Amino acid sequence: QVQLVESGGGSVQAGGSLRLSCSVSGLTEMYSSICMGWFRQAPGKEREGIATIDSDGRTNYRDSVKGRFTISQDNAKNTLLLQMNSLKPDDSAMYYCAAVGGCLVATMRRTGFDWWGQGTQVTVSS
Repeated sequence: QVQLVESGGGSVQAGGSLRLSCSVSGLTEMYSSICMGWFRQAPGKEREGIATIDSDGRTNYRDSVKGRFTISQDNAKNTLLLQMNSLKPDDSAMYYCAAVGGCLVATMRRTGFDWWGQGTQVTVSS
């Protein structure tokens, strides 16, 4: 059974930092190549991809978070991280980790991922 569980969300003032973590289980037993990503959804808005990492460790970022957010994963691909620095009020949203197996190149599209965590809330105050 595949499970993704996020943690690390919270409230922070603008300019602050948070680190999100996603514990991944059940995927490495099924697939040799896995892509993972972080998405976020603010109230009344579409869920948007913000950072992805593919099976070779290549990363991709949404323009609005480039230079501020860093996605990474441990070698065993059991933990996905998102380091968020210089946070802005516009970064406030529910953040989700996502994964897809049999993937060589990650996409920012929501439809490109099969498994999702339950989300963790990030609130940035001005």
